[in-house]
Amino acid sequence: MTLEELKGLDSQYVMQTYSRFPVAIDHGKGATVYDAEGKSYIDFTSGIGVTSVGYGNEKWLAAVTEQAAKLAHISNLFYAEPYAKLAKELCERSGMANAFFANSGAEANEGLIKLARKYSFDKYGKGRGTIVTLRNSFHGRSSATLTATGQDVFHNYFFPFPEGFRYGEATMDGVEAVAGHDVCAVLLELVQGESGVYPMDKAFVHDLAVLCAERDWLLLVDEVQTGVGRTGTLFAFQQYGILPDAVSFAKGIAGGLPFGGFLASEKCREVLTAGTHGSTFGGNPIGAAAGLAVLDILNEEALGEVKEKGSYLRNAIEAMELPCLGETRGLGMMIGIEVKGERTNKELASLLVQHGLLVLTAGPALRLLPPLTITRDEMEQGLAILRQTLSE
Repeated sequence: MTLEELKGLDSQYVMQTYSRFPVAIDHGKGATVYDAEGKSYIDFTSGIGVTSVGYGNEKWLAAVTEQAAKLAHISNLFYAEPYAKLAKELCERSGMANAFFANSGAEANEGLIKLARKYSFDKYGKGRGTIVTLRNSFHGRSSATLTATGQDVFHNYFFPFPEGFRYGEATMDGVEAVAGHDVCAVLLELVQGESGVYPMDKAFVHDLAVLCAERDWLLLVDEVQTGVGRTGTLFAFQQYGILPDAVSFAKGIAGGLPFGGFLASEKCREVLTAGTHGSTFGGNPIGAAAGLAVLDILNEEALGEVKEKGSYLRNAIEAMELPCLGETRGLGMMIGIEVKGERTNKELASLLVQHGLLVLTAGPALRLLPPLTITRDEMEQGLAILRQTLSE
């Protein structure tokens, strides 16, 4: 099918909720994808952080294929080996106590919200269900997680919103300014991805964790984008010297399949009981098998390489001294690049896609989320395209 034929089908039968680049991706290998006409592209996006171990990874493919032939789905009315093994691996590598599995980042964050409110209700009763989130945050597209998102640009059209959220600046004074007797938790990203890739200050995160402990607020960390190795540790919180009460994950966990969930600390192990939460597809055997393969691939050695690759990319981009790009920021392979000059980040991204490099935008910046297994050769090819295209 040609690009024009595909665009016609999309236009007629698919809701037009996405601004797509005029490229039809057909297949991929490693960190390289190919369109329907065979043109290659270096992928610095990994499907917005999802294809964490690249395209066509043999270990991932074998795990998915074997499980698909054995058992695709059975529901949570019965036990199944893959989800139990995945929960064990995640808990042992994170220091958390137990897991709940879902399908997406928004659903994972919904689970954090419910966990916090039930913890507070069980201990204090009604009237203590407000969750503080941070300005410039992004937590999902469902009604509750959209409300939790601290960016007005996402809030238009969908009124009325659920109650129970308050937004503070990412400072202790900012959080204290919106705190009250009705607060049960603080929800934050350790790197605010959608607003431009802004890592949280470590001193602020430490002080916030202390405040939450003192007031018995749950400290909830949204690691939908930063989790599963993206920042160079399995979870970003492991670089901040904290142990949250609960942490969400999704995107990269199953290497390309829809899968997500959250982990709870020992303090919150018993909060959600039978019948209080659920998900028909949560813990799906194929997705769980894929997650086990991803965690096997992303061992400690591989995570160390993520940090090295991220530093290499950032240093190489800054060394180019391109007039349209400024400083870089981020953690590991989650990189934001300031945009300068007359052209917008969207214009630069479109230009780079035309020349064979897939990149993302976030807030006013360019955002890079390459597959964590990207090779040095693929990085060099992508950097060459970036240099040549944006030097014009």
